[in-house]
Amino acid sequence: MKKTVQQSMTTMTEMVLPTHTNSLDSVFGGVIMSWIDICAAITAQRHAQLPVVTANIDDLHFVAPVYTGWIVNLKASVNFTSRTSMEVGVRVDAENPIKGECFHTASAYLTFVALGKDGKPTQIDPITPESDEEIRRFEAARKRREFRLERRDFFQAKK
Repeated sequence: MKKTVQQSMTTMTEMVLPTHTNSLDSVFGGVIMSWIDICAAITAQRHAQLPVVTANIDDLHFVAPVYTGWIVNLKASVNFTSRTSMEVGVRVDAENPIKGECFHTASAYLTFVALGKDGKPTQIDPITPESDEEIRRFEAARKRREFRLERRDFFQAKK
């Protein structure tokens, strides 16, 4: 059964607390990474309707810092599916609630694998991009997947 991007899209909101920050009063990158992984995993599990595991985070770009008391909004969607895996893109925006300003702070692409009852990779339904933007993301994700597979093959050949 084909599924749309909208069916599994996830939006998550977090507040940056003092326990999330470093000595510069900005959030630790690892905290943002954790939130990205959680948001993406929810999206992947919604799509697969199966347990999923993170197989890869191949691009994570921090654009700007986020400070204590600010709000972090994460938005994730499935960009591409193959037989047992899928790429999920996550956009992270920061919001300064005092000034009412919002800006892009990070983006990431993650690969998830769906697991069957035996704990092994299992087939998932394909994604059906509908809008021009979803189709653009699908094609870009297909190219990233090809690159990931080439890189994996290169490093496996080195062993």
